[in-house]
Amino acid sequence: MSIDWQEPIARMLGRMEDTARQVGHAYPHWANPESGRWTTTSNGDWTGGYWLGMLWLASRGHGGERFRTLAEQGCARLEPRVSADTAFKAATFYYGAALGSLLAGSERARMLGLAAARDLKQRYNPKLGLVPLGTNAEEGSDVGATASSVDSLVVSLLLFWAARTANDREMREVAANHMDKVVGVHQREDGSFIQSSSLDPATGETLRRYTHKGYSANSVWARAQAWGVVCSTISYFSGGGEARWLQAAMKGADWWIAHVPGDCVSYWDFDDPKAPSVERDTAATAFMASAFLKLSSIAPCESKRQQYRCAGERTALALVERYLTPVDKNDKRPPGMLVEGCFNKREDSRAEDYVSNAELIFGSYYLFEALHLLSGRLLPAEI
Repeated sequence: MSIDWQEPIARMLGRMEDTARQVGHAYPHWANPESGRWTTTSNGDWTGGYWLGMLWLASRGHGGERFRTLAEQGCARLEPRVSADTAFKAATFYYGAALGSLLAGSERARMLGLAAARDLKQRYNPKLGLVPLGTNAEEGSDVGATASSVDSLVVSLLLFWAARTANDREMREVAANHMDKVVGVHQREDGSFIQSSSLDPATGETLRRYTHKGYSANSVWARAQAWGVVCSTISYFSGGGEARWLQAAMKGADWWIAHVPGDCVSYWDFDDPKAPSVERDTAATAFMASAFLKLSSIAPCESKRQQYRCAGERTALALVERYLTPVDKNDKRPPGMLVEGCFNKREDSRAEDYVSNAELIFGSYYLFEALHLLSGRLLPAEI
């Protein structure tokens, strides 16, 4: 497939310039799909690191010094989040700080990422075998103190990076234990992932598995599936090449390929009975575009490598052609927005997350990463 992937990268870079002008010292959360106006957070929440991740990626290109400066400044403002009691800060510090160390050699980013990782390490609960969500987690007050979720796998991404960086064996062990427990609880035999779980505080045994943000308690919420595949894939790269994590990633990726609509863009929940007349989720789909491309470099046989490469290219192309706003004087939307991301359509969600058709900063990040992989600007094992 011969495609000029540089053009959509340029489109997204233009949108990043616009975003930087809009948000100032705040962090973009989601944007109105027509006006491009951002809803922001002041402290980064769990999404702010993805904005910094885009800046770190962009800083390696021609004229990237401005993006690096913005990333350094935004990273420094994350310091108050280091001790927050939430597993989800791992996403903020992996993409917002660890990537600054990995891609730009930033010492400030390295130190902040390590500080957040050490805080998460000491929150590890050996009875549960994982790092709990925490009292400040997005839904922590709703699901309980011994709850877990597939999206908490980002904890292992930050801890694996920190373990390598600091040569900390205990950190790696915590990361591996967390990875094994969360995948073991949340991945079904068929390869699909269920979002949430409740654990016995004394034994760590699973009391209940359910989907917290999807269509129903047993449905496959698209972003849960994507979290499972992305985090299993990156953990294989960064955690020492454990075959069980590659197997989990491939089972999840194969499930996605077998169930995603023919146009490669997922519904918000695979089990919503109103499909195809339901919301799509371009953000979850962008997660998978990146994961497929990474898997295409590590799958154990050539046929699977080709399958994942094709899936990654087709998925990224579908997003670029149909959902990345164009440079067109007749289109009033700002160019370079990845629209139709479904953040959360449940009425019991946080008010700041209740939007089902928007530009989501984490969706934009993963498409930007996928385009960098496709263009050769980024190697699969780098992040």
